[in-house]
Amino acid sequence: MFLTVMGASLTVGALAIAVRSLAGTSPASASSAAKPEVMVWKSPTCGCCGGWVDHMRAAGFPVTVQEVDDVEPVKTRLGVPARLQSCHTALVGGYALEGHVPADSVQRLLRERPAAVGLAVPGMPQGSPGMETGVKDPYDVVLFGGAGGDSVYERR
Repeated sequence: MFLTVMGASLTVGALAIAVRSLAGTSPASASSAAKPEVMVWKSPTCGCCGGWVDHMRAAGFPVTVQEVDDVEPVKTRLGVPARLQSCHTALVGGYALEGHVPADSVQRLLRERPAAVGLAVPGMPQGSPGMETGVKDPYDVVLFGGAGGDSVYERR
């Protein structure tokens, strides 16, 4: 598709580059700043899940929430093992996220791109994103679904 702008024919892609250049943003910096959408499935009554959604949005992730009465079918479809389950499940960049996974752990996952199904914070540990109660329990962020089985990705 060609557009004519100020007497010049431009493709839509060239037009987008021109607009970013005029705005002072290069294509490389525009794409590196964009974070992938996070799709979240959660119960309509879960407040801590809403806290995690707010945490992800504050970190710059666009988030879409699907409120469902039963999140179990989503967990099964995305390959989240029962032993790692928590209250909500998400999908970002082809990876499953289970529970209160910190945004910086998600950023690291998307940067490193390990061969795995995703990350989980099993249970609902106090002090994890969305579970800020003034108490901070230590917890692990678990990488799961890789060839080597589950592994501790980070200790918090």
